[in-house]
Amino acid sequence: MSGVLMVCEGNVCRSPMAAALLNKALPQIPARSAGTRALAGRRAAPFAVALMDERGLDLRPHVAAPLTSAQVRSAQLILAMTRAQCGTIERVFPFARGKVYRLGEHDRLDIVDPYQRGRFTFEMAVAQIEQGVRRWLDAIAGLQH
Repeated sequence: MSGVLMVCEGNVCRSPMAAALLNKALPQIPARSAGTRALAGRRAAPFAVALMDERGLDLRPHVAAPLTSAQVRSAQLILAMTRAQCGTIERVFPFARGKVYRLGEHDRLDIVDPYQRGRFTFEMAVAQIEQGVRRWLDAIAGLQH
């Protein structure tokens, strides 16, 4: 078992940003990302790259990848961006039940999808992701014990 898996749709905006922010906050616990409908092979969205640059994180090496059974099996915790994505993950990978949650669960919030939208929407998504990561830090830190 290893770390946290962040999941969104295309794996070019929300989940790579969430994984990067979690890796910065808790470098001892690996965070990766994938998409339920990944734009496989695509790079992170330009606004995602810019907003992570502002936080000292480099998303340029990121390449979108689809969610796989192996990733779901090996993750200790899976954090999706929306309730619908949680449902999709549990439907496709029923063995994942019990370790799939929304990143915004503590605030009963789906993370807004900024894909193909303006900087303002990306900034809103990043603010929600940062809040979600902060709210999950204690639980995730406990994964290493």
